[in-house]
Amino acid sequence: MVQMTMILYEVLRLYPPGTSFMRKTYKETVIGGITYPAGVIIELPMSFIHHDPDTWGSDVHEFRPDRFAEGISMASKDPSAFLPFGWGPRICIGQNFALLEAKIVMCIIIQNFKFELAPTYTHEPHPAMSLHPMHGAKVKLRAI
Repeated sequence: MVQMTMILYEVLRLYPPGTSFMRKTYKETVIGGITYPAGVIIELPMSFIHHDPDTWGSDVHEFRPDRFAEGISMASKDPSAFLPFGWGPRICIGQNFALLEAKIVMCIIIQNFKFELAPTYTHEPHPAMSLHPMHGAKVKLRAI
């Protein structure tokens, strides 16, 4: 189950379900040396945070689940850089359920099917309200 968790975390790092999240400053706030007054809305784009080579290393665009082998806090130079379900007091309440459900479904699929991408599959993530494949996820499933 540890390997499945590492794979899910890496997928969520590369393709977070939410493309960004917004927060409003309730008091004067300093971020990166810039002072923002109260009432400013700040948008944090997940793609920039999860694909930052200074944080994740030069292999930031590669699929490497082993980067999570020692847990989320050790996966990057910044322990707070992994934000697929948001952050702080407004973090997604369904995070643990979603991860558990994904693990169960993947285990059932892997036990019963062999799968491969269809030859017509084109990898083109499309950000809308959430990130999804532009042309669908065309996969061939064969019973084992």
